[in-house]
Amino acid sequence: MSGNIRLLSDTLARARSEDRAALVAYLPAGFPTVDGGIEAIKAVFDGGADVVEVGLPHSDPVLDGPVIQTADDIALRGGVRIADVMRTVREATRATGKPVLVMTYWNPIDRYGIERFTAELAEAGGAGCILPDLPVQESAVWREHAEKHGLATVFVVAPSSRDERLAEITAAGSGFVYAASLMGVTGTRESVGAQAQDLVGRTRATTELPVCVGLGVSNAEQAAEVAGFADGVIVGSAFVKRLLDADDHAAGIAAVRALAGELAEGVRKR
Repeated sequence: MSGNIRLLSDTLARARSEDRAALVAYLPAGFPTVDGGIEAIKAVFDGGADVVEVGLPHSDPVLDGPVIQTADDIALRGGVRIADVMRTVREATRATGKPVLVMTYWNPIDRYGIERFTAELAEAGGAGCILPDLPVQESAVWREHAEKHGLATVFVVAPSSRDERLAEITAAGSGFVYAASLMGVTGTRESVGAQAQDLVGRTRATTELPVCVGLGVSNAEQAAEVAGFADGVIVGSAFVKRLLDADDHAAGIAAVRALAGELAEGVRKR
């Protein structure tokens, strides 16, 4: 296991050894600007996040709800490029020494080139990639390059996934498993629900990998609920909304740092 993926695995193992779930935050690159996005990621780590997923903005984000779509649109109109995503990963990793992954749809990687993308992500210090729309049965070439460069390949499982399909997905993945707590797009929810707990249980029956739950968590109470049965709690839209709603950039940075602190307390109340 190379240094990049080891940092991720060690971070998740450390959280488990402390009898808590890990806090995994999501923020898109280039939002509100490239520099502003890097500052926001540092603030989220400073507030208590263990891992950050950097979103690669996409013009048709099928998994993402309106909040993240709005942020992606701002980033794309600002001219964000894959080079900016790599810079975001590099600067955040070097500044914090903590694991940073990229979450991206498959099309941008396919156009950019798998070898080029994996080599640049590894050089930037990235821990791996979350690939929500890459079918496992079509992932062999990606996984070969990711493994060569010491990158985790995180696949997404959903409540609709049958047990045999879960086993196929988790056998191919590395780093952790991303469990989508419900069917539909990202966004804050009033309740995360029992569906997520059932999915985590079924996923754990197929793998030793940590299982982290995302889609819907927005506050400390929900984080504590999910931390009661998952290895990690993934929060995205709530962070993005804090930045969107802020009166100015400084207020936005303070808001995401504060939210990370509240959520970090929540995951410790499992």
